[in-house]
Parts: sequence; C-alpha cells; structure tokens
Amino acid sequence: MPIQDIIIVSGRSGSGKSTALNALEDLGYYCIDNLPGAMLPDFEPQISANPELYRKVALGVDARSRESDLQVVIDWMSSLRKKGIHCKLLFVTADKPVLIKRFSETRRRHPLTGNDHVLTDAIDNEKQLLQPMHLHADQVIDSSHTNIHQLRRLVWDFVDRRHSGLTIILQSFAFKHGVPTEVDFVFDARILPNPYWQEDLKALTGKDEAVIAWLENDRNVLKMTQDIQGFMTNWLPAFQNSQRSYVTIGIGCTGGKHRSVYLAEKLAASLQKENDNVLVHHREISSWNDP
Repeated sequence: MPIQDIIIVSGRSGSGKSTALNALEDLGYYCIDNLPGAMLPDFEPQISANPELYRKVALGVDARSRESDLQVVIDWMSSLRKKGIHCKLLFVTADKPVLIKRFSETRRRHPLTGNDHVLTDAIDNEKQLLQPMHLHADQVIDSSHTNIHQLRRLVWDFVDRRHSGLTIILQSFAFKHGVPTEVDFVFDARILPNPYWQEDLKALTGKDEAVIAWLENDRNVLKMTQDIQGFMTNWLPAFQNSQRSYVTIGIGCTGGKHRSVYLAEKLAASLQKENDNVLVHHREISSWNDP
C-alpha cells in the first residue's frame, strides 16, 4: 500500500494560501480549498479507501471555518499520524501592513469583514482566530517580502525536505513582460513561426492540439525542441552532482501563450522520462490573485 501524504495549508487571508495550494498541485497533490474543518472526519474514510487517488492530498483551511472546526482539524491531523499517514501543517502569514496593502490593491473583500468590522479589525480578529493553527504548524512561511514565484519555491522546499532529488522547473513567459529573475537558463522562441497571427489559433494556447499540430509542421520548431532537449540532457547531471535543489529553465516568446508554452510542455514530457520531479509553470496563462 502506498504511503499517503496529507498537507493542510492554512494561514491569513491575503498571505498567499492559494499560491501555496497551486504550488502543491504542480507537485501532484490532489488539492481541495476551503474545506470546512467539521467535514474532515467524514473525508477520512475516502482517503483510507482510495490510497492511490489520495496518495498526495493538500487541503486548504482558513478563517472561514469556525473556531471549533479549527480544533477538529488539529485533532484530525493527530489521528492521521497515529494511523501512520504522513500529515503536515503549512501555515502562510504576512505582516499586517502588507495584508492591508494587498487587499487595498486587489479590492478583494476580507472574509471576516462585515457591517461592523473594518479591514484592520478583520485582520486582527483573523490572527487571533488562527493562532492555534499557527502554533501547531510544522512550517510557517512569511510572505511579507516574497513574490509569487519565491513563495512557490518556499512551498516546494517544504515538500522537498522529505523528497530528495533535483526539481526541474520549465517556465514559459512573455518577453514583453520581462524575463523571470529566478531562471537558470533562458531560451528564446521568438524566431519560430507565431500561431498568434492565425485567426483560428489566436485565442488558443500551446497546450491545444490545433496549435501543437500547426507548430509541428515547421521543422525549425522540432529542431529547437531537440536542441534544447539535448542541451539539458547533457548538463542536468552536473546540477545533480553539485547537489542543487532546483534548476529553472525559462522559455520565452512574444506573448507567452503559444510557442513558449508548447516548448515547455514538450520538454517537460521528455525530461519526465528520466527525472521524477519535473514541474511546468506558464506565467502568462496562470491566474493568481495573491499574495
């Protein structure tokens, strides 16, 4: 029977819990957000009865749960551990001024605001409500001074402490929005034919079959794919031997939605044959609202 791994993700609203769950989903976790704590005991038989489906699960629990429900979460985790199931609590937080700024910029409503609670009071009340979760956390991540990509890496690092090996990240992006600062290698796909100028392909992405077929009709697309595959195959062992935890390969095109996405997906599929931890992140077609 496979070893099951459960991660509870909790934390303050606006701190980046959704980003943390997205990062875990990229690692193959079955993610459920805002699951009421009171429902966890009913969810346990499903986990036990389907060990393959629920081999890796991440559950988002936040202040929308009642205080009594949060205690249920803590007790439930203790029960799972006694049964031999790996269960960890990841808590994401940020400083109050940072949270106020984020809510002001996004104009999102804090879940604890109401007719008699302004934003600052809601943030204070939430901090007090979530204090038991904070105290029981196996890892606390403060996102006050991190961007989305740095937060994702912190989450991956939290998981990788229990899973050895090099993590390879393929990241597509648009040059017009800037080259990601965290990449180790950058490949430029702008010299390849652009599906954007095909009316029936313009609204699609490099993950769609029509775009894939159109691109693969051009031999330069196939040649670039093969060349990058060969380069990374030759040099990834050196990164593994130097005990690096991550290697990030950036692939850019003009809009970050067609050519770079196609290449990132193709390279990931190839690298996954020889490497266990290969992640794909499409910066321009992902939708994150926090932190």
